[in-house]
Amino acid sequence: GTGSGNGLFVDSATSTAYVASSSGLYVVDVSSPSTPVIKGSLPGSHFGVYVSGATAYVASGTTGLTVVNIANPASPAILTTAATGDAKSVTVVGSTAYVAAGSNGLSIIDVTSPGSPVILGTYSTKGSAQNVVVSGTTAYVTAQLTGMQIVDVTTPSAPSLLGTFVSCNEAEDIAISGTTAYVADLYQGLMA
Repeated sequence: GTGSGNGLFVDSATSTAYVASSSGLYVVDVSSPSTPVIKGSLPGSHFGVYVSGATAYVASGTTGLTVVNIANPASPAILTTAATGDAKSVTVVGSTAYVAAGSNGLSIIDVTSPGSPVILGTYSTKGSAQNVVVSGTTAYVTAQLTGMQIVDVTTPSAPSLLGTFVSCNEAEDIAISGTTAYVADLYQGLMA
């Protein structure tokens, strides 16, 4: 098994799933969905994962952002870490990683050189940042007890608040489709 799944990224081109869990990061062959096979793993407690090419960006709790070389799926290797604080989730757009970092808010990181990430800027969210998605130059961040915060990331060194959606109690996850944000709230269910 892979422990309790906290984050999942599926690369359909290679039929590979990357599972971030409380017991490690798992690289799983899902070419036969009814019989998935673990190809490799990396120990640790992880919350989220995003894959770009041969690199996995892993939200590793208090360790921060862990950058992992996955060129050899049987043997994932840590390249480096970036001290973001309590990393809960990560998404990558181009050469920029966005990390929902718990009480440290949103971290914006240049990953042009994956082995040498550079923190470009941070935004202090109200509440503990749990998840982040990015559309264009806008980051949508869910935070415990405060709902969703909409942040302009046009200038990564100076992110600024565009607006909030506070109807949520415990906003945990988010997805964007067109001009609609879907927020999964622990107590109120799905909100749009």
